[in-house]
Order: sequence, then C-alpha cells, then structure tokens
Amino acid sequence: MSFFQYHDGGLHAESVALADIAQRFGTPCYVYSKAALLAAYRAYGEGFAGHDHLICYAVKANSNLAILGLLARQGSGFDIVSGGELARVLAAGGDPAKTVFSGVGKSHAEIRQALAAGILCFNVESESELARIESLARESGKAAPVSLRVNPDVDAQTHPYIATGLAEDKFGVPVEQALALYRKAHASPNLRVTGIDCHIGSQLTSTGPFVAALHRVLALVDRLAAEGVALDHIDIGGGLGIRYSAEDAPPPVGDYARTLIGALAGRRCKLLLEPGRSLVGNAGVLLTRVEYLKRNGTRGFAIVDAAMNDLIRPALYDAYHDIVPVSRSERAGERYDIVGPVCESADFVGRDRSLALAEGDLLAIMSAGAYGMSMSSNYNSRPRAAEVIVDGRDVHLARERESVEQLFALEKVVR
Repeated sequence: MSFFQYHDGGLHAESVALADIAQRFGTPCYVYSKAALLAAYRAYGEGFAGHDHLICYAVKANSNLAILGLLARQGSGFDIVSGGELARVLAAGGDPAKTVFSGVGKSHAEIRQALAAGILCFNVESESELARIESLARESGKAAPVSLRVNPDVDAQTHPYIATGLAEDKFGVPVEQALALYRKAHASPNLRVTGIDCHIGSQLTSTGPFVAALHRVLALVDRLAAEGVALDHIDIGGGLGIRYSAEDAPPPVGDYARTLIGALAGRRCKLLLEPGRSLVGNAGVLLTRVEYLKRNGTRGFAIVDAAMNDLIRPALYDAYHDIVPVSRSERAGERYDIVGPVCESADFVGRDRSLALAEGDLLAIMSAGAYGMSMSSNYNSRPRAAEVIVDGRDVHLARERESVEQLFALEKVVR
C-alpha cells in the first residue's frame, strides 16, 4: 500500500496535500509518512513473529531524530556506524542495550563512548579492531560485547558501490580467518563473545544471496559450538531492497522471513536484522519546484530547486527515482532531464522523463526516504532542506531548513 496518493487531482501524503506542505514549508522539502514507516516496521515484526529476533534499524538510511524516536517507541533496536549516530539514538530515546555498532573504522573515542553507553555489541571488522576494543575494555574495567562481522565472499548481485560481502570489499573478517579470532576473543577476560554478523550489501531483490551467506555463517557457528563457544545471536544484516522503477520487486517481508528461518534448519539462536532502506525508503518523498524550462538543441531541461546536494543517489549511483507532478495536468507531456542548479553536469535527479510541466510546478521525487537527507550536503553553499512528518491530517516539522548564516557560523575570517 502506498501512503502517497492522488485525491481530487493533487498528490497527498496520507490526508495532507503536498501542495499545502510546499506552501507552508517551502521547497526543497522532505516529507515522510508516519503510517508508511510504522507499517514497514510492523511487517518485519509480523514476519519474524515465530522466531526470537531483534530489528536493529540502520540509522545511516535516515537519521532524523523524529524517525529514530518513532522507531524507538515501537521497541526497535538500532544499527550504528559512528559515534554521532550513537548520540542521535540516545537523544531520540533509543535503547543502547538494543544497539549494535558496525563500521570498519571505529575510533578510540567512539569505542569508549559505546562502552560507556552499554551497547548490545560491537560488530568487529578486523583483527586490529578486536585488539583495540580489548585494550580499551581493559582500561575501563569492562568486558566488551563483541560479534565478528564475517565476510562470506557472496555476490549480493547489487550495485558495486553498495555490495559489501565480496572478498575484495573492505568490510568484515574473511570467513577462513574468523575462527582464530573467535578463539582469541573467547579466551580474553575483557571480551565477551555474543554473536556473529554478516552484511553482504544493500538493495537486494532476491533471497538467494541471503541464504548463501547464512549457510556459510552457520557452518562457522557449528564449528564454534563444537569448541564450546556459544553465541547469543546471529545478525544477518539488512539489505532487503525496495522497488524504485523496473527492477525486480523484492520479496514480501513475510517470504523473506520464512526463507531465513527455514535456512536456520531448526536452530533457535536469536536473529538480529538491520533493515534501513526497506523501512524508510518508500516512506518519504522530496518536494521540489520547477524554476525554469529550457531547451538546448533537441534536449529539454526542467531546472528544479532540488539538487545533487539534496539527493545525491542519481549522481552517485545513477539511481532511478520516479518523479511525478504534485498536481495532475491535462497538458501534453514532453521529454525533460530534471536537473538542479548546482554547477555540475552530474546534478540531475532524473533523465529523459515525460512530464507536462510549466515553470512554478511542484514535483515529487518518490522513494526518497532512505539515503536522501542523510547523504545531503551543503555543496555550492546550499542550505539543506526542511524535513516534515505527516501523521494522518497532522503535519510536524521534524527539521527546520538551514539558513545560509548557519553554514559558516563555525568559520573564521583570517586577516
């Protein structure tokens, strides 16, 4: 079910007209549907209801405090990759005891911060990181909870920039080296082995790669059990995709859950899941206004006020987002590249789209809830967009639009 629908010719988020949001908060503006977010979260809970599990939302997908707070109140855990994300989780009311810390480059300060907060575990990505965590845990008089992120060398069949489970990727510990590291961690009084982690990539649209990775992880789990190393959980990562356009539709969460639980072959170990995109991706749109229409030879351009600094996915991944008019028109459509005002040829949000447009029209860039605002920047000294959450007929400002003055408030003129 989509929570963005046309009513009386105008596109709505739940029961609120997007044109009214644009008038009130300006453009560009991210708009999220609370109902869409919670429906996606509950689908995971229902799918895995028959098996002990914890959903750890991948904060990097969208780290707005309002979204984190909504999920925290549902009992969600969190998957973080920085000390800043940990601070956001805590500020939003998230439970550190339900938080896993992933990422290949955890600093001394970040590890100390996470130890003090009492996180569920560190997803350790190298032998050097394990040694650092052990040293800092000894320094603090604690036993750090650790889980090795195993790299199973499985092709996720996704964009190479978001594949993370191949041998040539920077992530995780090669599966053939993991047993020795587990033995070392198990023998340390300052480390407490809690689980095993695997994350092979993002935007997966089939269950085959998940199952292949899980089988390799389970082989290691069985070897560990034979040596007396019992694990509290298996973390299968995130990665279930959404449908942006013509790519294969991902399986329903229920089918995905049944497949993973079936692959466990009766093992009752707790499952951790790290969904991000599949929770927030289709819960958000980016509103933008057409500033100018122009033609260069045979090429038509619609220049909008959203740019690659607002939504970098098309420029970075050549990603596709559906772009639709906020108000339906009877005019005939023309072919346009939908481009922004940033001084780069890569500044586009869509190419060769058929749209009936006039200057001043509003457009909605769909499926923008994940990796939109969280990857935005101030390139060209452009203030970042406002963020709004719709709850039925109510509209909440989740983040104010930045001012230009805020962009250089921390800078100094040197004379």
